[in-house]
Amino acid sequence: MALLEVKELKTRFSTPDGVVNAVNGISYSLERGEAVGIVGESGCGKSVSVLSIMRIIPDPPGKIIGGEVLFEGRDLLKMGLRDLRAVRGNQIAMIFQDPLTSLNPVLTIGRQISEAVLLHTDMDKRQARQRTVELLDMVGIPEAENRLNEYPHQFSGGMRQRVMIAMALSCDPKILIADEPTTALDVTIQAQIVDLVKRLQDELGMAVIWITHDLGVVAGFVDKVLVMYAGHIVEAAPLKEFYANPCHPYSIGLLGSLPRLDAKTQEKLVSIDGLPPDLIDMPECCPFVARCKYVIDRCNNENPLLRQVGPNHQIACWVDVNA
Repeated sequence: MALLEVKELKTRFSTPDGVVNAVNGISYSLERGEAVGIVGESGCGKSVSVLSIMRIIPDPPGKIIGGEVLFEGRDLLKMGLRDLRAVRGNQIAMIFQDPLTSLNPVLTIGRQISEAVLLHTDMDKRQARQRTVELLDMVGIPEAENRLNEYPHQFSGGMRQRVMIAMALSCDPKILIADEPTTALDVTIQAQIVDLVKRLQDELGMAVIWITHDLGVVAGFVDKVLVMYAGHIVEAAPLKEFYANPCHPYSIGLLGSLPRLDAKTQEKLVSIDGLPPDLIDMPECCPFVARCKYVIDRCNNENPLLRQVGPNHQIACWVDVNA
């Protein structure tokens, strides 16, 4: 049995202009110790999908209207709040995009991390303090014990993100969800954070869901790539297969916009013309149809479901673009 199974998850937001179809029936699974990358442009539903898994969508205006999220066989969407709180932060932990807004500015780093330890374990305050020092050491913060009484503003952006990782790992979670944790950091620090999470995953054996719009970040880290577009998963493939043989027109466009060090000739980077569909007025046809150069008549009439194009490789497209 998979550690996490997401089945036909649907999330909507009510706005004065209408209902936003943010997540439109996505399904995937996560095995123990596996790393999955969810990629796509801003606004495609990546973050909303994982916030829905954790059930931290603001309600109202947001609402999960369908699907199942099975964690070790138990549906998180049907779980009572007391049971859900025992899972959040304990068995499934999350790192958010901006650590400065996620950390409390008036509480010390030591107190914020030890609170999570005290909440989910039977440690006393002295043991929780020692555990906090161990966690800060683990994520590479120097002189950890001397920094327990410092506040978030006294840390750099990269160090704050390390603190968030330490907090997420405080209870040895089975799943770590990282929601674009390197977006606000410079390239060097980004690489350090990715390497840190990869090392900790190998050491601790946890599964990881990494959300990003940067395909370069996940290239050497995840086992499987899920491409999202307009609230749908349009391609799912093992990492090496995805980079070697992208099959959905959107994925081909994403990869074509990246510079490649192994390119034999100096080719111009490509762009994807047009704009994503209006999520309030979603078309019944393929959501990518207005931007796709491989359109056939069926694309304008029917939205394709995921279908197999190779071992563990699926796309939601009517056309075999690589045929």
